[in-house]
Amino acid sequence: MSVQDMGLKSADRKRVAQGLTRVLASVYVVYVKTHNYHWNVTGPLFQPLHGLFEEQYMVLAKAVDEIAERIRSLGYRAPGTMQEFLKLSHVQEEGSEKAPEAEEMVMNLQRDHEAISGAGRKLIHLASEAGDDATSDLMTKQLEFNEKTAWMLRSFLTPAASVNSALHTQALDSAN
Repeated sequence: MSVQDMGLKSADRKRVAQGLTRVLASVYVVYVKTHNYHWNVTGPLFQPLHGLFEEQYMVLAKAVDEIAERIRSLGYRAPGTMQEFLKLSHVQEEGSEKAPEAEEMVMNLQRDHEAISGAGRKLIHLASEAGDDATSDLMTKQLEFNEKTAWMLRSFLTPAASVNSALHTQALDSAN
């Protein structure tokens, strides 16, 4: 498929599509992780987290589709395999066969949403420089969801867990 003229330079479309591809992969990995946590959460926070995770994975499923369709509208192939998603993602897949405790689930997802927020913010800037208002708008909506979700997840954590999560996030930021 060839995109003739969208009012965007070919090199800009390519850079934006590459950024979208990484965000798509990250959102998909978080979608799968959130769905996993929805199925496997236990303990005193089961009821509120089970419902919250369901709400979140439903929004993430819609976001995956919208991001993939934007990549396609720019004239590029959207990745569609777990192998591709794991290679491209800014976040990591859950590595253990044993489900983490509820509080760890919340911390993991909080960090993941913050990582996607950071990548989305960079992509908004890139898309704006390229004059790609549609991608800027899509990523702004995604950023709003990820930032609000990270805040909601932080609200579930005990003060000690919130401090540990913040320290872990700071360590990751300084490593990048």
